[in-house]
Amino acid sequence: MTRVAAVDCGTNSIRLLIHDTDTGEVSRRNTIVRLGQGVDETGQFAPEAIERTRAALADYVDEMQRENVTRVRMVATSATRDAANREEFFAMTRELLGQIQPGAVAEVITGEEEAALSFAGATADIDPARGPFCVIDLGGGSTEFVMEGHAISTQMGCVRITERIMRTNPPTAEETTKARALIDEKIADATSTIPFVEAQTFVGCAGTFTTLSALAQSLDSYDPERIHMSEIPFERLREVTADLRGKTAAQRRENPVVHPGRADVIGSGSTVVEQLMETFEREAGATSFIVSEKDILDGIVAGLA
Repeated sequence: MTRVAAVDCGTNSIRLLIHDTDTGEVSRRNTIVRLGQGVDETGQFAPEAIERTRAALADYVDEMQRENVTRVRMVATSATRDAANREEFFAMTRELLGQIQPGAVAEVITGEEEAALSFAGATADIDPARGPFCVIDLGGGSTEFVMEGHAISTQMGCVRITERIMRTNPPTAEETTKARALIDEKIADATSTIPFVEAQTFVGCAGTFTTLSALAQSLDSYDPERIHMSEIPFERLREVTADLRGKTAAQRRENPVVHPGRADVIGSGSTVVEQLMETFEREAGATSFIVSEKDILDGIVAGLA
């Protein structure tokens, strides 16, 4: 029996997957730490953001020790690529991860590698006959698009757009219009690399998509089993996204499927999803997303195992 762990630290959250090579998934956790707080404006991590991340990672390391994990890989994505003081972050991860595997430290991976790992995880449980697949990993600071042989990372995410444009609670019509223009610009960049027209199935992963699926299904609580591999029609998603954007963060938090740490940025995430739907309808005649609970973490543990 070998147990390995994957950690993904993004702009908004840090996540853990512990995997047993004999029995499969042992534990999967998600903690909102907002590591990317203010990075788009200041160019560096806020001390309190690093401390929130340190506390969450220390908790994960404790769990790895209890579960007898022997190998760990941690990847850091958009916010860490952008931060001038990232060495403070690396030193913290080296100290903590070294308790599991000597020399282990967070790795900054490229957007293209992030996309490839997300693709492997997100499509693992889908019938290959539904391909070609286009996977969209919508994060806090960036959004990755990947099809077989094609990948691109774009600088749009729910935290970045909230901090840069959609600052009012709830966002104004003017802010939303400005955000749509930026999102469309980034999607156009992706269109130059990703042949959306060839995709048969569009797969959304990460917190914005999984939360939207829970809301679209009117779940009473966040249920990963019902969210994973759910297929949500664009028509239903548009109802959910419009409703979310019209609410304040406090009103969004009243719904038990919306994580409190995601409530202030999911309006921006919803706007990204709306523009994606418009593009995929036009380019490929798409009418729905499949939503996957599996993503980059699953791609990482596959490599470790």
